[in-house]
Amino acid sequence: MSYGRFLLKRGLQGIVVVWGVVTIVFMLRFITPGSAVDAVAPLDASPELRQRIAEELGLDEPLYVQYLDYLWELLNGDMGYSYISGIEASQMVFSKLPATIELAVASSIIAIGLSIPLGVISATRRHQPADYAATTFSLVGISTPNFWLGIMLILLLSVQFGIFPTSGRAFGFVQAFEIAVNQGLAAGADAMFQWLRYITLPAVTLGTYFTALITRLTRSGMLEELGQSYVRATRAKGLPESLVRYKHALRNTLIPVITVLGLQLGTLIGGAVITESVFSWPGLGTTLINAINARDWPILQATLVVIGTGFVIVNLVVDAVYAYLDPQVVAE
Repeated sequence: MSYGRFLLKRGLQGIVVVWGVVTIVFMLRFITPGSAVDAVAPLDASPELRQRIAEELGLDEPLYVQYLDYLWELLNGDMGYSYISGIEASQMVFSKLPATIELAVASSIIAIGLSIPLGVISATRRHQPADYAATTFSLVGISTPNFWLGIMLILLLSVQFGIFPTSGRAFGFVQAFEIAVNQGLAAGADAMFQWLRYITLPAVTLGTYFTALITRLTRSGMLEELGQSYVRATRAKGLPESLVRYKHALRNTLIPVITVLGLQLGTLIGGAVITESVFSWPGLGTTLINAINARDWPILQATLVVIGTGFVIVNLVVDAVYAYLDPQVVAE
């Protein structure tokens, strides 16, 4: 199978997955208790008023008609309007998306910057204090709930020492960059510093589990590669140990790590709900929680569709990179 056919096959599979996500999201409205009319109609609404609201929302149509209408509207970029604010769902959701992506990318950068060096050190210094320290850190990181860690970081670094803000987001990275371009380097440096102050605690909280997971994966992969015959052969040729470890062993170790990195990035985009709630981060997670509490179905559905589609896109990119690095994947 050629690389192009492989990408085409994965793309078609991705479309099927997105269709499945859309279908499940559509059915959520009908399998959950209550009605969408309850979110719009006053508490003392008469049956006639409730019927009129249902007709305006298209809820009086047969289920299959509502489903086909929903698919057609999505294909045309129409995700409906918020029951609460009347704002277009697509406008509201996509305005919150950059904050979630920003948080997910920052968490991934922190995780990658810490986990791969820790994994390599742990593997190359097996059964030494550095290995035990890295293993303990991984165990603690995987076992610690994100919401608890976020609250502890707020109490310690925000409330107790006042180093970081407790919650919110002053502006995004793009806005900070625009300030640097329009107002000069001094103003840009200050804006970037403020951006870092607001995003540090949420990114550390969200990336801790990710860091622990990649550390353990890198360690196990390095140990496996260092025991392979090609490593012994390169050492027998007299190559420096640093070259053996980092050019040969680590390079082969990173192939499965890249796959997990991509999958976890998609998970971070959808899994930032709790972290965003703890830090009042204005992203998709906070939007999703607010929509659930208000039973604002258009916003809820649009948020889930965007998160699911983003996860599929990230997986497609990971498959493409993985197949490029390991051509055997294409041949299988």
